[in-house]
Amino acid sequence: MIKIDRLVILNYKKFANFEIEFHEGLNIIVGNNDEGKSTILEAVNLALTGTLNGRVIKNEISENIFNVDIVKKYIEALKTTPIDLPNILIELYLSGDGIDELKGNNNSKRVDTSGISFKIQFDENYKKEYESFIKTTPKSLPVEYYKVDWVSFARSSVTSRSIPLKAALIDSSTNRFQNGSDIYISRIIKESLEEDELISLAQSYRNLKDDFEQNELIKEINQKIADNGDISNKKVSIAADMSVKNSWENILTTCVDDIPFTQIGKGEQCIVKTNLALAHKKTQTANVVLMEEPENHLSHSNLNVLTHLIEKKCSDKQIIISTHSNFVANKLGLDKIILLSNSKTFALSELSKEDSAYFMALPGYDTLRMILSNKAILVEGPSDELIVQKAFQYKNNNKLPIEDGIDVISVRGLSFKRFLRIAAIIKKKVAVVTDNDDDYDANIKEKYKEFDGCENILVAASTSIRGEGQRHLNTLEPQFMEVNDLDKCLKLFNLKKANYKDKDALIKYMEGNKTEWALKIFVSSEQFIVPKYIDEAIDWILE
Repeated sequence: MIKIDRLVILNYKKFANFEIEFHEGLNIIVGNNDEGKSTILEAVNLALTGTLNGRVIKNEISENIFNVDIVKKYIEALKTTPIDLPNILIELYLSGDGIDELKGNNNSKRVDTSGISFKIQFDENYKKEYESFIKTTPKSLPVEYYKVDWVSFARSSVTSRSIPLKAALIDSSTNRFQNGSDIYISRIIKESLEEDELISLAQSYRNLKDDFEQNELIKEINQKIADNGDISNKKVSIAADMSVKNSWENILTTCVDDIPFTQIGKGEQCIVKTNLALAHKKTQTANVVLMEEPENHLSHSNLNVLTHLIEKKCSDKQIIISTHSNFVANKLGLDKIILLSNSKTFALSELSKEDSAYFMALPGYDTLRMILSNKAILVEGPSDELIVQKAFQYKNNNKLPIEDGIDVISVRGLSFKRFLRIAAIIKKKVAVVTDNDDDYDANIKEKYKEFDGCENILVAASTSIRGEGQRHLNTLEPQFMEVNDLDKCLKLFNLKKANYKDKDALIKYMEGNKTEWALKIFVSSEQFIVPKYIDEAIDWILE
């Protein structure tokens, strides 16, 4: 089996300088919107087929496929000291049998291995013309001076036909219609048919055309049009279009249970498209299957159907899937996930075996919530979550954290360090709001010292372990009561003072009704004083 070990991308769309390593079988790329998941699939397909959006790349070169920051740098440099035109490079590092002819060191890593190098670069044949051109101080990238170089690591030219690795790109969510027919599914069906079947379709369509024009009603309509001399001095009539060889493709539509494909539900469309694509002869002969967010428009039950389908039909292939779905990630295998954030990647296998095993068994897989957020605040339980959310509103014009892409996630205190190890790797800004458990030095400073050098991580806990009357300030409840008035809290909780004569009695109530007291504060319009460590965590996350 031939497989892709590594993909390198320079200056292509989202990525100025990026690389990702793939597993042998299944790869599940998880990341937020605009992280570049689609670009990864697109780059693999481009390097193997030479096509972009189904069209040959040499006819599709535009400024839009170059990394925007690289283009800006080039345009700015032209004002003072011109620099070389930026190039696009996509490299696939391969392994497997029968690819020795692709082996060499013609790659950015300068390693002796098999692979493909796909470049979009300046064509030296235009050197004189380009030198004159830049004197005009252009405002955009002169893409007309580019060429495509598609070679192996052995420096020999390649084509999609000569590359032994074949790719099938499946994007079931895209709807492109032409005369009421979905182009994607029509192409799949067309490519599934044999030549004699295509000829039969064309002949049958021609018979329909003849029947249409011989219909008496149509003859009458055409005569009426012809009698109207104001239209033209030549004969004008209505006829079925047969002007191109495969005109039937543009007029016939695919039906499901006699309902036009474009009129069935989006979820059913996804299932049908994926089924057809996976059964397609091109996919069956492909070594690599690329799937773009297969979960789009699908219910939980249909997602289950889809994942079984992928597992069944692609067991002998390398699969690269992009997804936002916790379910898809869990169902297909958490150990196959590649997390993508800020142009950096990591797999769970990069964590310790203990941490990796923990996340693979974690219900709901909250790591994806942290990865997909802009920033995150980790708390110990539902009461901490509610208080942090309310305190955040005070600081942020009554907006909840999630409105700014900040996810407040309730996790068990013992697992904070596991989440922070992921945050440290992907440079995600994460604050932890936690209890000091009556020993700040041991439970905070010592426990989290491995993250002392991480500027993107803050562990917030109160340094105070004793309060008024030597009350233990070990958890949220006594910390909250330490800074808030008893009478005001009784009013917030709708409790009678006769039953709760002092703060200790009220703390006991709060500890026995953790979610209840926090929810009452969350829905109340009454202001309260936020414990200092929570206040500091929110200020930091908002920076």
